[in-house]
Formats: sequence, C-alpha cells, structure tokens
Amino acid sequence: MSFLAAVSVLLFLQAAATAAATTSSTFSPFPDFQHLKVQELLSSSKSHVPDEYRNFFNEHQPSEQSLGEAAKYRLNLIHRDRMPVPDSSVPANLTVRFRDRMDRDVRRVRTLSQRLSAGKAGALGDQGGYYGLDDFGSDVVSGMDQGSGEYFVRIGVGSPPRSQYMVIDSGSDIVWVQCQPCSQCYRQTDPVFDPDESATFNAVSCRSSVCDRLENAGCHSGRCRYEVSYGDGSFTKGTLALETLTFGRTTVQDVAIGCGHMNQGMFVGAAGLLGLGGGSMSFIGQLGGQTGGAFGYCLVSRGTGDSGSLEFGRAAMPVGATWVPLVQNPRSLSFYYVGLSGLGVGGIRVPIPEDAFALGNFGLAGVVMDTGTAVTRFPSPVYNALREAFVSQTTNLPGASPISIFDTCYDLYGFATVRVPTVSFYFSGGPILTLPARNFLIPVDDAGTFCFAFAPSGTTLSIIGNIQQEGIQVSIDAANGFVGFGPNVC
Repeated sequence: MSFLAAVSVLLFLQAAATAAATTSSTFSPFPDFQHLKVQELLSSSKSHVPDEYRNFFNEHQPSEQSLGEAAKYRLNLIHRDRMPVPDSSVPANLTVRFRDRMDRDVRRVRTLSQRLSAGKAGALGDQGGYYGLDDFGSDVVSGMDQGSGEYFVRIGVGSPPRSQYMVIDSGSDIVWVQCQPCSQCYRQTDPVFDPDESATFNAVSCRSSVCDRLENAGCHSGRCRYEVSYGDGSFTKGTLALETLTFGRTTVQDVAIGCGHMNQGMFVGAAGLLGLGGGSMSFIGQLGGQTGGAFGYCLVSRGTGDSGSLEFGRAAMPVGATWVPLVQNPRSLSFYYVGLSGLGVGGIRVPIPEDAFALGNFGLAGVVMDTGTAVTRFPSPVYNALREAFVSQTTNLPGASPISIFDTCYDLYGFATVRVPTVSFYFSGGPILTLPARNFLIPVDDAGTFCFAFAPSGTTLSIIGNIQQEGIQVSIDAANGFVGFGPNVC
C-alpha cells in the first residue's frame, strides 16, 4: 500500500469512529462565514488557541497506519516580536512593526522571484547521507522586530554547544552562522560564534565533495569558501566547515555550515540561518535518510504568548493530516510547490481558471509555500478576482484607506467581533483548506484598521505566506512528495 493510501485509510477510520466526517468521497460542507475577534487581536493579550483553529480543514481524505511515535525532541519557534532585542531602540509600536514587516516582505518576494528567474533556486546536486539519529525537533519563535527573518529557533553550535538564534527558511538551502573573526557583522542577540573555541569545527577542503555541491564555491588557502547573496542586498561570505549542531539533547555531527566572516542585511538579532529547503545543502537535505526527508512546523500565531514548533523526522508526520502532493520544479529544487486549483470566498468558488496556478512550461509560475514570506501573493488577475469576491461579501463593514501593499482595509475600531466570509484554498485532488479569520484579516495599526492579508505578486508566481500558515500544523514529506495540513492545532 502506498504512503498516501496508508495515511488516507487511517484518517477514514478515525473519522468514522468520531462521526467527524462523511464516509463518501465528497467533502463535508464548510461554513460560509466566521467571526473575527477584533479586540483579542488588538490587545494581543490572549494566549489561548482561538476556536476557529479547531475545525479549519474541511475535507475527507483516508489513512491506514501510524506514521511513527511522537518526536523525542521538539524545538520552540518564536515570532520576531518575542525575540530578545539587541538594540533597545527598536520600537514596539504596531504601526511601525507593520510597516517594517511589509518592507521586508516586499524584499523577500523580490528575492524569490529573482532566484527563480535566474534558475538558481537550489540546483545543488543530490541529497545528503544517513546519520542514524532518532527523530528530534525544536520550538519555533517568530522574529518580527529584528530586521531579519520572521521565525527563529534556538540551537547549539559547536562543542561545547553555543546557543544561537537562527532564522528558519523553507526556501533556502545553506546553514550558516556569523563567525569570529568578523570583518563585517551585523548585531545579533548572542555572542558571535568563535570556531577556535569549538572542538568539532573542521574547515572543508577545496577538493572536498561537499565543496563541489556549493553553487558559488571558491578557494582560499586550501579552504572551501562560500558566498550567498539574497535579492534584497543581504549576503553572507566565509568558510565552509563541518560542525556539530545540538537540538535539545540531540547532537548532529558533521553538518556542513557556512562560517560567515562578512555578513550584511536582514538578519539583525539572529546568528544566522537554518536552511530547510529541498536542496542537498539544506539541513533536511544533509540529514537525508535520517529524517526520511520529513519535517514539520507550526508557526506561532501573532499576538499570543505561545511558541510554535519545529520537528524533524517521520514522527513529525501527524496521523490524520490531509496530504497534498508536492509539485516538483526542476528549475528550483529549494522551493516547496503545491498544487492549487482554486480559491473560495464565503463557501463559493471564485471564478479563476485552474491553469492560473500551474507551474508553466518554463517553471516560473506555480504555487510556493514559504515561511519567509509574510503575505500570500497571487498573480494580479487571481488576486483581483479574490479581492472582488471578498469585498462583495463585506459591504457591511466600514472601509478604510489602503495601507502599504494592502488595497482592501476596514475600520473596525470599537468592534468586539465582526462577521466575515470564509476564505478557502482548493488544492488539486479535492482537499479544501478553510483559513481561520485571523489568517486573512490582520491588524495593521493601533487604531483598529484591519486589512485583507493578500497582495498581487507582480509576476506569474503564487506564494502562500506565513500569515496564512499560522497556527496550522504543516508537515513536509519531501521523500514521498507530499505536504500535510493539520488535523490539530499546535
């Protein structure tokens, strides 16, 4: 029996036992509206999981066997607004944080588009080897106020391990940290890693097969040099090395990491970046058979005191998840593409041709899931159709002026809750993901202005951003070619 069929049968048995889903091949009906808790989002004082997350997935997809025991270790993921701030002058005002976040997001989308157009998104050879470790993981934190990525994880680097905050990035392949001696470094929360103080740091030779897997490899005094540039002008340059990384009580040896002696850009606060992309030099690619090419994450919801999570290995694959096939794009092995067939508003499918989400003959389109992009982007015709459908069903809400990249905003000052139509993703093959209201109407200032959290991409590429993924357990099974959603909140 195939992996997907096994997953499907088990979910069917669970659904039958709980009467939570039908036993036919059709999907259970989903509501055409829900309630947005305006004051809860504005106050940012609640730490509980909103009720909307309890039944966000409307589908019927079968399964047969457990995908493994619970992961032995998990890491916290935290959002940027909970990160220790190295510069106390960083403002906490929601309006300023929003503006800065949108500025970063525009740069991020430009970066992805440029990498895709250049055909350099992860063409890095075969997957890495087998390490023989147990499943492990970490909690995830979001990084909104620091000038770097959106979500952070804390891991140990070297021996003895030096704890460092690392940006997680599902669209990048290189693992790197700032290193001493630092000829050019930005400010970070923790002391800069010193390889001379690590007993396990081992610089990679220019003649090493690991060095050959780098796209922009160089050689200096017999050592492999790396250089990674990002579309927003950020970069890291330094020496490639094999080093030990520590996740909780789990130690992973001989991970190829960049030891950056020259670094600049959008990484302030974090020590570096943990690449989780699909290429061979990412952390997932290097672990290879150890994790079974699988990992899962839950991005913490904005405005809560909770941490999200990051887990590695087959134990991160939840029983009862709905599985959607990954779409392979030979042009960009780093990115995780999914098959999207349509969008829905208020329980009604928006009239958008399915080929608007197709990869295309040149691999420049398609739908990418990305942890580093905040706001979901669609090609302009798709976005316009989605926006018009949403606007037509929100005439009861007072409008507000456009802000930043958002052209559809509402003045919800004084409201405790508001009734809004649902927004749904229709995936290829049938599954329908209905988003919680807080994942598509977000506060953008302290005055009660909320905006529809989608935007045009300016290209043929679609990107499902982290705002739409928040609070939803996402599982990437790269080895078998599936991404899973839910079924439970995290």
